[in-house]
Amino acid sequence: MTTVDGEFVRSLDRGLAVLRAFDADHRRQRVTDVAARTGLTRAAARRFLHTLVALGYATEREDEFSLRPRVLELGDGCLAAAGLPARARPHLRALAARTGEPVALAVLDGADTVVLAQAPGRRLLAPVHTVGARAPAYATSAGRVLLAELPPGERSRVLGAAQLAPLTRRTLTDRAALARALDGAAASGVAVVDQELEEGLLSVAVPVYDRDGAVIAALTTALAAGRWAPEHLHAELVPELRTTAEVIGGEPPCA
Repeated sequence: MTTVDGEFVRSLDRGLAVLRAFDADHRRQRVTDVAARTGLTRAAARRFLHTLVALGYATEREDEFSLRPRVLELGDGCLAAAGLPARARPHLRALAARTGEPVALAVLDGADTVVLAQAPGRRLLAPVHTVGARAPAYATSAGRVLLAELPPGERSRVLGAAQLAPLTRRTLTDRAALARALDGAAASGVAVVDQELEEGLLSVAVPVYDRDGAVIAALTTALAAGRWAPEHLHAELVPELRTTAEVIGGEPPCA
């Protein structure tokens, strides 16, 4: 929970809430939509939206608002400081070319994973990873390898605050079963999630360690369920992921 004190700027908090109201499922919204998603009044939502339009961060068409690419500038400083996405991209492209599958680099943000970089594969027409996309960590392979690496107390805190919703009929929502899955991911260094986030989609992930042995991200791929036989998945695809993860993690940070 955010601590509010005399230094807290509520108008900035509300403006950021308006930005966060837009996501992959809500790309175009009316004032009433944004007001409902943020808890703001319609008048306040309208003022924030028109301010974003005036500053070049949003556009309005037929009473609907959508974000413009300029919003990427807001996160550019953080990503540039980390240097990780830029270092990873050529290795992601090479991995996608070798396997034919889309691959992505993701990090943990609270109870969600966030994609930092991605490379499309040859075998899926629609992109399954987009930079900045968020997903519930408990239902993704990237999320599970990252949760598995957390200290027990922090893992319990993150999962305790998460609502384990049944996204598909296969989603693990039993906390004891999820804990066992995380323990398995920690022991094996790999997580395989079969159609728990989306029907027909299987994902595989391995952790990325830096040169000091700290986990800095997860390397993940998503593929059509059933395309890889389990024995080939573990004998061929997982080693490819691990090799690329070692290369990415072993590179020195950008100066």
